[in-house]
Amino acid sequence: MIRHLEIVTSGQGLWELTEALKDCVGEAGVKEGLVTLFVQHTSASLVVQENADPSARRDLEEWLNRLVVEGDRIFTHTLEGPDDMPAHIKAALTATSLAIPVSGGRPMLGTWQGVFLWEHRKQGSVRKVAVHLSSD
Repeated sequence: MIRHLEIVTSGQGLWELTEALKDCVGEAGVKEGLVTLFVQHTSASLVVQENADPSARRDLEEWLNRLVVEGDRIFTHTLEGPDDMPAHIKAALTATSLAIPVSGGRPMLGTWQGVFLWEHRKQGSVRKVAVHLSSD
């Protein structure tokens, strides 16, 4: 079965969707199986990352922004602004889909793990994530 999540962002950064994912799994009644997430955009990505200390997310964002610099003169795809091509590169370097096992009716995330949408554009947006649930 497929569910859809909408994540409202207000700019670059990691937006946690762990609780929404747990709700999807619970509502679907999947006890054992697999949940697959797919972000339906070319300038955002998905990541499993620490959700206890926000400084880990800030450091990731700073590191990726240093790796892919906005305004680089080699970019020609700038129709939507100087963050346009860097956002596409960031999405290509990270993940657009995740697969997480489900056991006991819950995603098998570790103690400090959370699921995040990683927004790579500066302006806010409504991001769509398809959630596919399969059971044994």
